[in-house]
Amino acid sequence: MKIKDIQEEIVDEFSMFDDWMERYEYIIELGKNLPLIKEEFKTENNLIKGCQSKVWLQGEKNDDKIVFTADSDAILTKGIIAILIRTFSNQKASDILEADMSFIDEIGLKEHLSPTRANGLVSMIKNIKMYALAFNTQN
Repeated sequence: MKIKDIQEEIVDEFSMFDDWMERYEYIIELGKNLPLIKEEFKTENNLIKGCQSKVWLQGEKNDDKIVFTADSDAILTKGIIAILIRTFSNQKASDILEADMSFIDEIGLKEHLSPTRANGLVSMIKNIKMYALAFNTQN
């Protein structure tokens, strides 16, 4: 599935909820289904700087795609990284680098997060793009 298709699917899912409390609950639910990072990758190097809570992100190249795993010590943050991993894991580095991020605004995520969580979201996206950049230059 292409990144754009996954993003549209996420926007559709979020549009089903009437208010933000339901959306928060859905984000938390998504976090519970996050494929967890292996303990050995919960290192300082994989810790995302700029997040209020601890978020670890690991990316590995699998053929020509990047597979991401992550974890967080906060339930809401875990859900946010789960959305990003669903969107960008198993995608080509070049596609990740070219991806339009407007779906974040379409689901209203940034505007409904505290400023520190919104900064964390930006940091998560930046880290995903950094992995893509690193793997893209290896081609």
